[in-house]
Amino acid sequence: MRLLHTSDWHLGRSFHGVGMLDAQRAFVDQLVVRVRELSVDVVLIAGDVYDRALPGVDVVNLLDDALVRLTGAGAQVVLTSGNHDSAIRLGFASRLLEKGGVHLRTRLQELDVPVILPLRGARTDQHGEDGPVLAIYGIPWLEPRLVAEQLGVDTASHFEVTRAATERIRADVAARAESRTVHSVVLAHTFASGGISSDSERDLSIGGVGAVPLDLFDGFSYTALGHLHGRQSLSTQVRYSGSPLAYSFSEAKHQKGGWLVDVDESGVTAVEEILWDAPRKLAVLRGTLDGLLESSEHAWAEQAYCQVTLTDAQRPAQAMERLRARFPDTLVLGFEPEGAAVASGASYSSRLAKAEDDLAVCCGFLEHVRGREPDTAEQAALTAALENVRLQEASL
Repeated sequence: MRLLHTSDWHLGRSFHGVGMLDAQRAFVDQLVVRVRELSVDVVLIAGDVYDRALPGVDVVNLLDDALVRLTGAGAQVVLTSGNHDSAIRLGFASRLLEKGGVHLRTRLQELDVPVILPLRGARTDQHGEDGPVLAIYGIPWLEPRLVAEQLGVDTASHFEVTRAATERIRADVAARAESRTVHSVVLAHTFASGGISSDSERDLSIGGVGAVPLDLFDGFSYTALGHLHGRQSLSTQVRYSGSPLAYSFSEAKHQKGGWLVDVDESGVTAVEEILWDAPRKLAVLRGTLDGLLESSEHAWAEQAYCQVTLTDAQRPAQAMERLRARFPDTLVLGFEPEGAAVASGASYSSRLAKAEDDLAVCCGFLEHVRGREPDTAEQAALTAALENVRLQEASL
């Protein structure tokens, strides 16, 4: 049996104000093609299917289309909810969808209710018992303060609630293993220690991320994690698939993909990477404005989404307009002057208090915001504006 581990689709998310629904449709197209080409039996989605608890109609339609196409391509789908999803909404009609090969695991009471799939070629043994099976469990996103009591733990922490969840699953696996061979796969949306986070993930707890240790997943044949957006292996059996698309510039160097997991009667036999084609490259550029505009080294970034940090000693005028003339999809612009004159230790408010007239106040503000003194033309414009204000006040 072949599984394809994905997570963090974040359907409906935008990228610095740019809608990503078309890029997400393109990912679904790739996914369906790979499912057919690679004869994938089960697609795993380890949480954050949507980007928000109340997705738009077009976003819901995209998921609906994806599930129809994946099951039509011959795969079953097992998904669980993440911290971005509404578990109740995502889990709606789960019993009906199960009949069509879509298995939703979004409720606490379903922690130890696996999707049972007979392994291809497995036979009934000599004692008449059923042959080896694959049991797929889903741990939905667990908010400690909300689920601790239901899970019977005294401390509302990510560690305690996740431990209680995995203990329930182990108990179910052990009970089923009394009469047959059971290979277990667990989906979980969490921050397991050893992972590397990126800017587009939200903290799992107020004031910091509540990490859980890897040994909570010991004994399972494979653990398909979601939440971190970089594809990575924490151990041979515990892996993050990462998001299929980059959702922040901190992911510019990520190679997006997932994991193909092969399982037979003996257990997991192989885990291989699978890569997704990125619809747009991300460019993180740094330098002076003239240097960036003139350098042939950055020609590739002309077709990319760009995050630019300018290092000019003084902030250039019309910087964004000039950048977009070469890099039209510059989405983020920052300034970190290098070689600028060291400002006096006085605070802006104290400098403002010493301003001799209105023009000095305006020029001081401009210098504070832009990191450079106004030029002659700008001073003339400010002088004219102040004179117009004075004349208007005098006529009242």
